[in-house]
Amino acid sequence: MWLAKLTEKGLLRPSFVPPAPIRMLRDYTRLREDLTRERSRYWQRLEKLLEDAAIKVSAVASTLGIVSVRDMLEALIAGERDPRRLADLARGRLKAKRSELIAALDGRFDDHHAELARLLLGQIDALTAQIGALSARIEQLIAAMSQSDHDGDDHQGSGIVGPQATNRPHTGDQMTEPGPGETTALAAEIDTATAIERPRLTAIERLDEITGVGQRAAQTIIAEIGLDMTRFPTPEHLVSWAKLCPRTIQSGPVIRGGKTGRGNPYLKSALGEAAAAAARTNTFLGERYRRIVKRRGKFKALVAVARSTLVIVWQLLSDPSARFHDLGADYHTSRVVTERKIRNHIAHLTAMGFHVTLEPAA
Repeated sequence: MWLAKLTEKGLLRPSFVPPAPIRMLRDYTRLREDLTRERSRYWQRLEKLLEDAAIKVSAVASTLGIVSVRDMLEALIAGERDPRRLADLARGRLKAKRSELIAALDGRFDDHHAELARLLLGQIDALTAQIGALSARIEQLIAAMSQSDHDGDDHQGSGIVGPQATNRPHTGDQMTEPGPGETTALAAEIDTATAIERPRLTAIERLDEITGVGQRAAQTIIAEIGLDMTRFPTPEHLVSWAKLCPRTIQSGPVIRGGKTGRGNPYLKSALGEAAAAAARTNTFLGERYRRIVKRRGKFKALVAVARSTLVIVWQLLSDPSARFHDLGADYHTSRVVTERKIRNHIAHLTAMGFHVTLEPAA
């Protein structure tokens, strides 16, 4: 009851409720994510079935979803049991592992395994088709949203132009004409636009430029937070809403860190996958992960990279003309003041009772 009274008095901040098009897009992306997880479960069931039949092909191939393994499974279901003939179905780089494939395909695959494998592959194919249909529908919705945004920007830009800005004083009573040798700001903008026409990218394409963020992750991020960043005054507000900032728990003089919280599971999943991908790159975000993981561990380092990614997303969505620019893996080392570090090290060694003499390295 007291929450209702506080809301009636306007003392509670409203919850984030995205507009109807974003909610519709969110339903599609969340269903696609759920179906993708369900398909992963069926792949695991299929692998367990093959392990029961002593077929160890997953130990040789990177995944069961590649074309070579699919051909082998179809041949097993059709009745082929010779491991050498099955290994001959390998393609690409898997051909170099023929001896390992022969040993992995020498099992006790029988008819009941074939029947169950056919059912599992049928479920996987059906889910794959549904995921593809959802992805196509998601791309259509995002394209329509981007087109409406562009039309709105063009409509605003086609209005009446205000007073021209010149390098002469302007009283505000009337529009001044540019004098000889003077250039108006409007003319400069037209000339610049004519000379250099930068390609106008959509929100998905600009988010796709972030290290670790792919097209699918960008679609999920937009579906969860929307395109209007005015609901989050600062990047910190968005990070706090996504529960990617650590809590500070204080009890008297004792202050300790707390868990980040649950937050939006779909958004955190997409950002977590992007952070894990960025951690393996030689970029600013990858170096940030490597700097933090040394002292805080893997999970906290991934959360920190996910937070940095979300801050970049806020900056890009707040300014439609902004583009992502990687600072480089040497960003922190290039900003280190060498003289200051030398003084600090000398002071520490002197305090420990050592006499320090510096000599340049050969």
